[in-house]
Amino acid sequence: MDEYNRFVDWDKMDVTAQSQDAKELTCTEFQELKQLARQGYWAKNHSLRAKVYHKLISNIPCRTVTPDANVYRDIVVKIVGKRNSSSLPLPEFVDNCLVPTYCLNAEGIGAVRKIILCIANQFPDISFCPALPSVIALLLHYSKDEAECFEQVCRILACNDPSKRLIDQTFLAFESSCMTFGDLVNKYCQAAHKLMVAVSEDVLEVYSDWQRWLFGELPLVYIARVFDVFLVEGYKVLYRVALALLKFFHKVRAGQPMESESVQQDIRAFVRDIAKSVSPERLLEKAFAIRLFSRKEIQLLQMANEKALQQKGITVKQKRQNVHLAVHAENFKSEIVSVKEMRDIWSWIPERFALCQPLLLFTTLEHGCSLSRFYSHSEGHEPTILLIKTTAKEVCGAYLSTDWSERRRGGNKLSFFGTGECFVFRLQPEVERYEWVIIKHPELATAGSEPENHAPSASSTLSSGSVAPDPSDRLSPFLSARHFNLPSKTASMFMAGSSECIIIGGGDGQALYLDADLNHGRTSHCNTFNNQPLCSESFQISVLEVWGFRD
Repeated sequence: MDEYNRFVDWDKMDVTAQSQDAKELTCTEFQELKQLARQGYWAKNHSLRAKVYHKLISNIPCRTVTPDANVYRDIVVKIVGKRNSSSLPLPEFVDNCLVPTYCLNAEGIGAVRKIILCIANQFPDISFCPALPSVIALLLHYSKDEAECFEQVCRILACNDPSKRLIDQTFLAFESSCMTFGDLVNKYCQAAHKLMVAVSEDVLEVYSDWQRWLFGELPLVYIARVFDVFLVEGYKVLYRVALALLKFFHKVRAGQPMESESVQQDIRAFVRDIAKSVSPERLLEKAFAIRLFSRKEIQLLQMANEKALQQKGITVKQKRQNVHLAVHAENFKSEIVSVKEMRDIWSWIPERFALCQPLLLFTTLEHGCSLSRFYSHSEGHEPTILLIKTTAKEVCGAYLSTDWSERRRGGNKLSFFGTGECFVFRLQPEVERYEWVIIKHPELATAGSEPENHAPSASSTLSSGSVAPDPSDRLSPFLSARHFNLPSKTASMFMAGSSECIIIGGGDGQALYLDADLNHGRTSHCNTFNNQPLCSESFQISVLEVWGFRD
């Protein structure tokens, strides 16, 4: 068919989808290249895609000494010997994953194993890379021989551009990417996340499969389209497509009984058979419709998750501590929530803190209804969880990303602080997590005893739903400035505290106001959103608790 057909079983390929029109790619501008990749410009011409891949990969900045095709020719016989290539043992770093065939012929299937072993020889620093077999199997389609495929994969692995993340090669990088994906699901796929929490004992275990969905379960024509864009735009594309897969899974399977005993298996089966419900074009369209964080912001979130894992000593593969171990029935006691309810809260918090156990810092039953004691017991802890039970048996609360000591920056004024990871939630009478909003100048403060000098502006509003576009050089308020030594202007306002009151902007038009005596509270509910209020507009507090995180 063309010079790139040595390893392809054309009987298994959809030849009708291949165009024989002679196309050339002449553009070099990134924006134009990105648009062509998303449109699938080279997707229907096997030879053109091979040439584009070769061009894109050859432009990847690499280490000075990167193994090339000649190195492969020198070492392959020594490493493989006379063994049958189809039965060659795989190195541990591929994590016993299946080697996808991707319509390869017998020679191609054997070549995947040979190339993996040679890469293990040349990259001794790779300790965990389950995506590698899939990447090799895909690139064999667009390589003239094994040596050329080896060289292309080596260039991807040896990329030394710190701003261009490609393939995870350590367990720390892989695990932090799973945590980051969980954070993104929690923010961008809340309906799907709610389903995962309901049907899975360990939601983190489900999200640890996200790379397998792409590099293993996704059919060839789909992963090839994803890889087209991945080579142009980088790692962020993988998050986008995995989020889109989860959204489609929820849309197709919501309300239906589980097909197996494990939601993990159900998602894998859905992705394998995705052609029954979603086309490659529709999948990419959905993926790029998600208004995801910038590449820099995702990198910062990944860094925070890596740091949390390192502090826990989790740098190699081991048994994951799931939420049932973090919130253990024997060690947890609250007058407000059950173990099951606290596990629900734990499934909502950022993944890097879900590794920790809850620690009771303050309760009105023991420490009294004093705002000063609330502050003294809560300060020095970041993040914290606030739980409230009203006299009407309503239960609500908030996840607070920032240390309450930050309130002192405003002196005697009501000062605003916090990050976009803050959110409020309701557990009784129904469970609901509300997306965050930014507090600008809370109108709640004027609803009762108005704190003095709390706002420099005459207007008092709650800005909800979406955040006004920031200048391009600013970071998302979703990320905590404290974790990255960023200037204070990057932090946004989600919490407010003074000696007079506490105000928390939660999300979807919800906000919470507590009086200084911690006996009374009020909520604000914006009718623009189709949701139930956090709790009664005015309520009396029965019990209030503050929980921190214990390593």
